Amino acid sequence: MTQLIQSLLDLVGSLDYTGIIFLMALESSLFPVPSELVMIPAGWIAYNGWLDPFLATLAGWFGSLIGAWANYVLGKYIGKPFITQYGKYFFITEEKYRKTEELFQKNALLYTFIGRFLPVIRHLISIPAGIFRMPIFQFSLITFLGATIWCGVLVSLGWTFWNEVVQMVQMYTHEIGIISIILVGFWLWYKIFYKTKE
Repeated sequence: MTQLIQSLLDLVGSLDYTGIIFLMALESSLFPVPSELVMIPAGWIAYNGWLDPFLATLAGWFGSLIGAWANYVLGKYIGKPFITQYGKYFFITEEKYRKTEELFQKNALLYTFIGRFLPVIRHLISIPAGIFRMPIFQFSLITFLGATIWCGVLVSLGWTFWNEVVQMVQMYTHEIGIISIILVGFWLWYKIFYKTKE
């Protein structure tokens, strides 16, 4: 476990602005890369003086915008049939997309903004924006505001709390390992036995 932690730290230490842009572009498109695993470590790197926190936040925003544009174009020119047919290959169920579309139709501006802070929704909210032809300037501005705030919050968390989290993990390595095994076992039991009964 200690070696794993060190490997993760080494990997995090190699993150630069280009890596942030690339990973956040994936995060904001159809690929499920959690933004927390990109921007919080970026905050720690900035704390250690290897990145500028302001530029790291801007890199996160720029990557998010690229991914959001990709989904916008996907929605505008390919549309809902693509998500219905191929979404499962990107861990997107029809139910998840339906809920996202319903939120968008309730208030396009509000939920395009709020969607940048919500798991799953932030990966998908750009697609209905494209399908329903939301003006691209309006869409880009709202995405800029939401993504910049979100990335800034995550960078701040990494700046402030990263060292404490790593120290805690190192102190309780054995306990975390046991809990992880129990949780994985419970998840497998649920998937194999409980779900098959439904």
